[in-house]
Amino acid sequence: MRSKLFLGIFWLTCSIASSVLATPAEEDRLEQLNKIEQELELQREWSKYRWGKAQAECHQKYWVNYCISSARTQYRKEIDPITEQEIALHDEQRKLRKSLKDQEDIKRAAERASPVKAAEREDNQREFEEKQKAAATRAADLEQRRKDAPKRAKENKAGTQLD
Repeated sequence: MRSKLFLGIFWLTCSIASSVLATPAEEDRLEQLNKIEQELELQREWSKYRWGKAQAECHQKYWVNYCISSARTQYRKEIDPITEQEIALHDEQRKLRKSLKDQEDIKRAAERASPVKAAEREDNQREFEEKQKAAATRAADLEQRRKDAPKRAKENKAGTQLD
């Protein structure tokens, strides 16, 4: 199973490195790589489980250090190929994510450069400035009303007195 997985990762590496893929194909490839990563993680967890179990068994024996050393050697034999595969896998994932991000950046830049978006930005800017002016006018009007409040109150009091 490990050799199939390693060959699969090697094939993916070669095919991606040799050609530039379209975005949907890269997304599919990234999804495949994520599945392979999950399988490798599962293998790593099982290796850790076997290592822990072997360590616990070693503590029941007389030659504890020798037993643990042997168990560690077996663990390294299991984990080293997994680590190598993960390194290759992560390199490919990084390249694919960078490619997808670059394509997305190019798409966004093209959208920003379009005349429709430029006109929309101008409209938004003009609308924003109008709202700012209206808000400033309202604030100035409110401030003026506050200043005139005592005068209006005096006028209202004078106008409502009954003789």
